[in-house]
Amino acid sequence: MDQTSFGIRHMTEKEVELAVDWAAAEGWNPGIHDAQCFWAADRKGFLVGCLDGEPIGCISAVSYGDGYGFVGFYIVRPEWRGRGYGLQLWQAAMAQLTDRVVGLDGVTAQQENYRKSGFELAYRNIRYSGVFPAVPSSGTRPELQPNVDIIPTHQVNQAKLNDYDSALFFAPRPGFLRSWLTQRDSAAMAAVSDDTLAGYGVIRRCRSGWKIGPLFAEDIFVADALLRSLAGCANGEEVFLDVPAVNAAAMELAANYNMTQVFDTARMYKGSAPALPLGKVYGVTTFELG
Repeated sequence: MDQTSFGIRHMTEKEVELAVDWAAAEGWNPGIHDAQCFWAADRKGFLVGCLDGEPIGCISAVSYGDGYGFVGFYIVRPEWRGRGYGLQLWQAAMAQLTDRVVGLDGVTAQQENYRKSGFELAYRNIRYSGVFPAVPSSGTRPELQPNVDIIPTHQVNQAKLNDYDSALFFAPRPGFLRSWLTQRDSAAMAAVSDDTLAGYGVIRRCRSGWKIGPLFAEDIFVADALLRSLAGCANGEEVFLDVPAVNAAAMELAANYNMTQVFDTARMYKGSAPALPLGKVYGVTTFELG
């Protein structure tokens, strides 16, 4: 097959919006303003494959410092699949992240293909869905300590928030976080105890319903308070939460509000998986960027 007319280049900011639209067409239900936030994470992190100048596929290869990267948005338009274009996009993404530990959230059925590229399963992420306000199935809920307050994140020192986030993610991501916390159609809340940050979370409007992510907390009590505060912004619409299956307390929290499992992914890494305190990760930021 003649592929001389196929080329791969970095996306423009506008083309990231196209990738988000393609993701929506695949049923991934992205956030309304994801494109602008993702662009803020790494302006060289998004690749588009063009045939005769027309975009037909994409992939993201976002760098986090010199040590980590994350792959997502791996899409070839349906009419162009099975012709080798996806493989070329994949190879370009991996070349861009050379010498980094690379993570991804892949559909479970594709695990074997990712293993062929050197990825190994770390754990599963499970997407839960529910409608709030909800009464915990036990008739009670974890009680937040009286000295913990839930406040908007804009009332928290940004450097302190960045430090907290960095301890629970691969690396600092201040540019992304600044955009993520201030996007339209969203709410960002923090839990503060005696001027110490005990957790924070974000909820954003998506093509369908709302997604919470990240949801980081020191314990289930803080996570519960943040979950209820954020979910209240959805005004009774469907709420999604992506939970690492290795965090038993997070699974318990979702079940306590009768949230149901609707989807799962395989979190995989090429290279040594980062030693993150997953017991404090009650909700993943996004499947696209980690």
